Amino acid sequence: QVQLVESGGGLVRPGGSLRLSCVASGKIGGLYAMGWYRQVVGRQREFIATSTNRDTTDYADSVKGRFTISGDFVNKTVYLQLNSLKLDDTAVYYCNTEGLETNGSPRKYWGQGTQVTVSS
Repeated sequence: QVQLVESGGGLVRPGGSLRLSCVASGKIGGLYAMGWYRQVVGRQREFIATSTNRDTTDYADSVKGRFTISGDFVNKTVYLQLNSLKLDDTAVYYCNTEGLETNGSPRKYWGQGTQVTVSS
């Protein structure tokens, strides 16, 4: 089975930094993208950043210039560096990987999440 495990979350003060890690295990056929999302209770899960095996990256406007994603597609590991943290960054952060099913359709796998709390 495929498992994704996030780590690195915690409590930080505004302006602080964290580095999140996610390690995937198991067979993911046609792995082509890894990314990060976040979610606050009562809100829709929000896209944060993605990295592809074609060396492209994309970021949500809310985190551009502050967060940096990096993907290691050999070891199926993805990182997210969070700098200049704001109160509104408080959320559960989830990593994901995407692969291709045998019919060519993409399939997304999710981790259990790691809590990031920004508080003064």
